[in-house]
Amino acid sequence: MSASDDGGWWRPDRFAARAPHLAARARILASIRAFFAARGFVEVDTPALQKSPGIEPHLRAFATRLDPPDGGALYLHTSPEFAMKKLLAAGMERLFQLAHAFRNGDRGSLHHPEFMMLEWYRARATTSDLMADCEALLRAIAGGAPLRWRGAEADPAAPWHYLSVADAFARYCGIDLLATAPENFPALAKAARGIGIAPHDGDTWEDLFFRLFLERIEPHLGIGAPTILYDYPISMAALARPKPQDPRVADRFELYVCGLELANAFGELTDAAEQRRRFEAAQARQSEPYPIDEDFLAAVAAMPDAAGIALGVDRLVMLASGADRIEDVLWLPVAR
Repeated sequence: MSASDDGGWWRPDRFAARAPHLAARARILASIRAFFAARGFVEVDTPALQKSPGIEPHLRAFATRLDPPDGGALYLHTSPEFAMKKLLAAGMERLFQLAHAFRNGDRGSLHHPEFMMLEWYRARATTSDLMADCEALLRAIAGGAPLRWRGAEADPAAPWHYLSVADAFARYCGIDLLATAPENFPALAKAARGIGIAPHDGDTWEDLFFRLFLERIEPHLGIGAPTILYDYPISMAALARPKPQDPRVADRFELYVCGLELANAFGELTDAAEQRRRFEAAQARQSEPYPIDEDFLAAVAAMPDAAGIALGVDRLVMLASGADRIEDVLWLPVAR
């Protein structure tokens, strides 16, 4: 039976093949908890069942129902973000969570329908504070060893690479990204054709952005040392605020290691009206729109300035243990 078949993951021979990765997983989870405890963070545990699972066009959630008397539609969260921000609004200063998250339709060597997310939030902090957290956390996890994935290596102890999205497009694609804003799709299409990537029929600016990014940029990120990629176009802000120094970009960064996306961070948006506008725009792009959590929007209006980040724990274990596939680092995969 191959690793892609249903069942049999409990067989001693197959379990033994994963045992070193699973031992690393246990060590890493303990290290994560020790890291945040030493820095004054409180570990929280919020419900996976939510009224809204997160509203992003590319995410598909698992739906369920709560029986009467409090019956109604509920969803398994795609991230604990909404609940954790409510705790920020309640007055918590530093919090983290190791949460199981759920995304429908995601299964492959890097994706699993149920996976573990590490999220942490700091009140009255900036994305620069989170960048420093990332450097310290990965150095603590690695313990002086390089992180590895599919033949690539990154040393968290080495000086990290810091690169803006616009600089990445200039360096690896020769494209002035900010001159091809979403309202100027023809300019981006022309530039893409010039480097051999023709738009597909029906492509949007964002579709073409991601094709260019995945084919020409991502493989170069996090090689030799981790890379912080920052200043995403404002159209990709999601739940991030505009950057005060340049409203064309969002106060957002992603962390890459060995060409693998590991974490996504925001300087958090605290404008509830703008957040509602973004949610409604995202709903318009969903075939089955998810409801807006009005309680969350009320919490956004009450939140202090804050910064938060989500990191894929399973991918971190892969990097630290040398595993090629996400199923190699799971105690038991979701049945097919």
